[in-house]
Amino acid sequence: MDASGTSIDPDKVLFGSKSVTKLPDEIKRLGNSSPLILTSKGRNGVAHGQLLAKILTDASTTPAAILNTAVMHTPKPVTEEALERLKSQAADCIVSIGGGSVIGLGKALSIRTGLKHICIPTTYSGSEMTPILGETDNGRKVTRSDPKILPDFVIYDVDLTMSLPAAVCSCSGVNAMAHAVESLYAVNTTPAISKLALEGIKGLAEALPEIVQDPTDRSARERAQHAAWLCGVCLGSSAMALHHKLCHTLGGSFDLPHAETHTIVLPHAVAYNAPAIADTMEKLASVLPGSEGDAIRGLNVLLEKLEVSRALKDFGMREEDIDKATEITMSLQYANPRPMEQDGIRELIRRAWAGEPARV
Repeated sequence: MDASGTSIDPDKVLFGSKSVTKLPDEIKRLGNSSPLILTSKGRNGVAHGQLLAKILTDASTTPAAILNTAVMHTPKPVTEEALERLKSQAADCIVSIGGGSVIGLGKALSIRTGLKHICIPTTYSGSEMTPILGETDNGRKVTRSDPKILPDFVIYDVDLTMSLPAAVCSCSGVNAMAHAVESLYAVNTTPAISKLALEGIKGLAEALPEIVQDPTDRSARERAQHAAWLCGVCLGSSAMALHHKLCHTLGGSFDLPHAETHTIVLPHAVAYNAPAIADTMEKLASVLPGSEGDAIRGLNVLLEKLEVSRALKDFGMREEDIDKATEITMSLQYANPRPMEQDGIRELIRRAWAGEPARV
């Protein structure tokens, strides 16, 4: 139990190469025998489903079905369709393998059915460590938090990340980093969570550029995986603020890619809040290589090293969407260290849309 009152149970997490082969044992330990396997659409999703099916079959555990229907932002119609498929099978638990979209669908099904949920993340989103579910319905993304949403077990197998392209690693990792950054100035942050957050941010800021330089660097991928786990724990223990509100608005209402949106928005959201969080800015700068005492500089340097896109317009957002995004963001505000002022929020979104460097 950490100082925030959130359980960090080592018996619910397994790290290590080939740890995915322990899946049948964990299913049995939870008292189950017939899992529904969730994956994403596409070649990787199919491959992941086939891998788990073989592991389970070799251990005399028969999967109830494999669904490769997960998509970004967990749209409710997709969840409802998966729920109908789940009800038609004899599944007694859920196993999700993939990135945040797959894990999100697993959470959505688990909270609706009460079935236990095992996550096998193949990216660095950190979603697997949070009791938070974001779902999209009619062009709006709504989040809720409930301890029952938190998955029952997580398997981190570095082998499953080795084929993940460096560009995907970068955005996924910065997405996880954003969870920890916001926990530093969350309304309910604690010294314990801040310590975990700084460790997670530092780990990702060091490991991600190494992965870009050498995608075969197993050590860097292991460190990124561990750091993303810490960042997920931080989000699961803290309230969300402006950054997450912006990303939920932009992703859910304009169908922008989740991790890329987090990556673009993060330095701008931190810059907006900077005047109200001087102590936090110093702590953040201390763990960002190349910051020279300036956290915004450190974030900009990191994104330059990662060679990621910095503009929302590159992903289809139109300039005329800026005003609508501002309106939605202002309509339902999260607790934030600096009051949300419409002109300032609009300028933040405009700079993120244009791909301009973040500045206070």
